[in-house]
Amino acid sequence: MLSSIKRFLIGRPLKSNELGEQKLNKTKALAILSSDALSSVAYGPEQILLVLVTVSAAAFWYSIPIAAGVLVLLLALILSYRQIIFAYPHGGGAYVVSKENLGIYPGLIAGGSLLVDYILTVAVSVSAGTDAITSAFPTLHEYTVPIAILFVLFITTLNLRGVTESASILAYPVYLFVLALFIMIGVGVFRVLNGDVPPELHTPVGTPIAGISLFLLLRAFASGSSALTGVEAISNAIPNFKDPAPNNASKTLMAMGTLLAVLFTGIVFLAYQYGVVPKEEVTVVSQIAEHTFGRNFMYFFIQGTTALILILAANTGYSAFPLLAVNLAKDKFIPRMFTARGDRLGYSNGIIILGLFSILLIIVFKGKTEQLIPLYAVGVFIPFTLSQSGMMIKWLREKPAGWIPKFIINTIGAVISFVVSMMFFLTKFSQVWPVLVFLPAIVFLFHRILKHYESVGDQLRLTTCEPIVPIEGNVIIVPVSGITHVVEHSLDYAKSLKPHQIIAVYVPFEREEEEAFERKWESWQPDVRLVTLHSPYRSVIQPLTKFIDTVQRKAAESNYQVTVIIPQFIPKKGWHNILHNQSSLFIRARLLYSRNLIVTTVPYHLKK
Repeated sequence: MLSSIKRFLIGRPLKSNELGEQKLNKTKALAILSSDALSSVAYGPEQILLVLVTVSAAAFWYSIPIAAGVLVLLLALILSYRQIIFAYPHGGGAYVVSKENLGIYPGLIAGGSLLVDYILTVAVSVSAGTDAITSAFPTLHEYTVPIAILFVLFITTLNLRGVTESASILAYPVYLFVLALFIMIGVGVFRVLNGDVPPELHTPVGTPIAGISLFLLLRAFASGSSALTGVEAISNAIPNFKDPAPNNASKTLMAMGTLLAVLFTGIVFLAYQYGVVPKEEVTVVSQIAEHTFGRNFMYFFIQGTTALILILAANTGYSAFPLLAVNLAKDKFIPRMFTARGDRLGYSNGIIILGLFSILLIIVFKGKTEQLIPLYAVGVFIPFTLSQSGMMIKWLREKPAGWIPKFIINTIGAVISFVVSMMFFLTKFSQVWPVLVFLPAIVFLFHRILKHYESVGDQLRLTTCEPIVPIEGNVIIVPVSGITHVVEHSLDYAKSLKPHQIIAVYVPFEREEEEAFERKWESWQPDVRLVTLHSPYRSVIQPLTKFIDTVQRKAAESNYQVTVIIPQFIPKKGWHNILHNQSSLFIRARLLYSRNLIVTTVPYHLKK
């Protein structure tokens, strides 16, 4: 039944040689890998206004030069990540660049930051999309968290079906969103140029505003830079592209940058012209759409497509997180399970873990987007800064032809990214301080995992492991609970191994029971030694393990191997297991951690 449900949800398994069919073309890749960056225009401009409104609505004209600064940073990042794509065509992005050029610790900081950031990508995107829905339908506000969780489960399931299938489905909403915003911006700009927007709605550019300071403007710039989250995703996911992967990834990156610049500029411009003031329960895009079209079909079309892309922007995380996890797992910094492909050739373990942690974040933060965005944004700009700095080192060290312009581009990107990161820490410390806790914790965890893998490899390697003492014989211990076919089957198996000795162990709780069992055993299996361990405290595992320890110590003196054979009957129906006490399971779990002890289970399958 579970297998049927799995097949229904994620589809039939794919053969390994079908991997090439799971690669993305530029059109699908733009939708899947750019959805996070493109969707951020729905809340990036709003973050600028939320800072400026602390002075007054008259200060909104500053959003124009601030937006220009964000576009300069966007250009630097796009050009820089284009260089990263060709320099590191196997993916990995900021993690690989930082590790190879700045060292292990910067690489792990970038990698750990990005892992958490992709989890936040899903949580922020879905929460923002849910906000767009509840803006249009206010009665749904109290159900924000359940709605967001349902969306995460839907996107997780969709990604488990495979990259191309999820791309085929999710491409339509992304392009519908782009189309809707282009229509809104086009109509809005036409209305402004046509004089349909009263000039008194906004303060003229250049008007002196009391209370404005450089610190506040930098804070607004840092907040607005949250619109650039997701720019790095393409460089992490190069292996998902069809060949020639670097060329296709580069063209997709440039297309994404162009679309992001146009949409971001248009929304900031219209928000300023309309004099839009951020409200808690109505997004800036919702207000712009209402000003432009009124509450008609186009308004709901824009809100619907905005909600869709904000939710589906989470798919960028699902595309990039598993691939980053693969790079970290190959370097032995996170569990090897992240390198395994699932039935549909995707890295399903990474997809599932991403979904679970995203749901946890949504529950903890109660789906409040404004609380998640600062933490999300600073988690992006730390890798931005490290990757730009890493590329600077690379150009200085290698000095290839035409390296100076590349070095200048990376330097500009590194400086601006560093300033933005610092502004987040200075202005929103109460919201971003967890970064100072989880990043060192993650780096420490990475090193502990690496140390474990190195230790395991050292112990398993034939050239370094301890010499194995030859086994002179075998002593088999069989815990028995009665005289049954299950025990008989296990004893027959034990005898077939021709051991030095077989010891059956019975643990009675009463003396009368002990004596009666010994008499029955003597007549049933006289050639097998029986040891009874009376247990007045009704524990089976404790006396059994003590006896096994004693036998082990004596066997070690003669280089004998001790093997415990555990009889276990298997019910015909799985649910029948809950009707039995599963003693064999508990015994096996306890004994598996005993050194120099072999534990094996002999199953006996019931027929009815």
